[in-house]
Amino acid sequence: MNTAPITYHPAPSKPTFVMPKGACDTHCHVFGPASRFPYAPQSKLQPGDAPKEKLFALHDMIGIDRCVVVQSGVHGFDNSAAADAIAARAGRYLGVALLPADVSDDEIRRHHDQGFRAIRFNYMAHLAGGASMDELLRLSERLARHDWHLQIHMDNELIAEKAEGLAKASTPVVIDHMGRIDASLGMDQEPFNALLRLMENKHVLVKVSGCERASRQDEPYADAVPFARKLVDTFPARVLWGTDWPHPNFRADAPDDGVLVDLIPQIAPTGELQQALLVDNPMRFYSFDI
Repeated sequence: MNTAPITYHPAPSKPTFVMPKGACDTHCHVFGPASRFPYAPQSKLQPGDAPKEKLFALHDMIGIDRCVVVQSGVHGFDNSAAADAIAARAGRYLGVALLPADVSDDEIRRHHDQGFRAIRFNYMAHLAGGASMDELLRLSERLARHDWHLQIHMDNELIAEKAEGLAKASTPVVIDHMGRIDASLGMDQEPFNALLRLMENKHVLVKVSGCERASRQDEPYADAVPFARKLVDTFPARVLWGTDWPHPNFRADAPDDGVLVDLIPQIAPTGELQQALLVDNPMRFYSFDI
């Protein structure tokens, strides 16, 4: 039995915001159970289990119908735990894998059959390093043939540096967590301006997830909301939303997922914007079967 501490809120509140039918959580993870899906020994994070059953219970409570499970670094390149969660709700749940840049086409096809649609690369100090830009661009040419995309999780200070290369990608590029901007620096900060410039490329999308990570305040993380609102207002057809459950590498106190859901009407204040963010954009981009 895994006795490590859990990273998620044990009793999230019921949100007041009612999700539209078909709402999608495009960014969440599953951890273990470690007894069945062991953690990668090189992972700096060795958390308590956050299995699919806990994720499904949260989704059912907050009104999520579709989901994209993002492979966590705790499992390295072994995507089995994510594949198991996807298979349990086949058609409604898809995935983003962690795979090396030189992954074979056969492995891409095998993961595609399991429900994966992208490869994620991390450029954060606390996570295993990603591929070089040349490697990413070569990979993007192959991913385009499989109708896959790149997902990029990077420190905000790297946005400007990587923007020129990402603009040349042959496949769509999804930027995680609003580029991990620091909300305390204000709206007119260079990392956020660099993200807005990067978003001018029509193949780039952004997840307006992670308000709790961008914020330097306690919940409800109000200082981060204007950044997400700006992205939704400016690029309404290329924004996605996710919970980031079970919130790995967050602060000591896990965020209340009900509070995060109740930020949605502030991020996307109209029914039209909410429909695009939560239903239409993910349905179109990921091509769910159901």
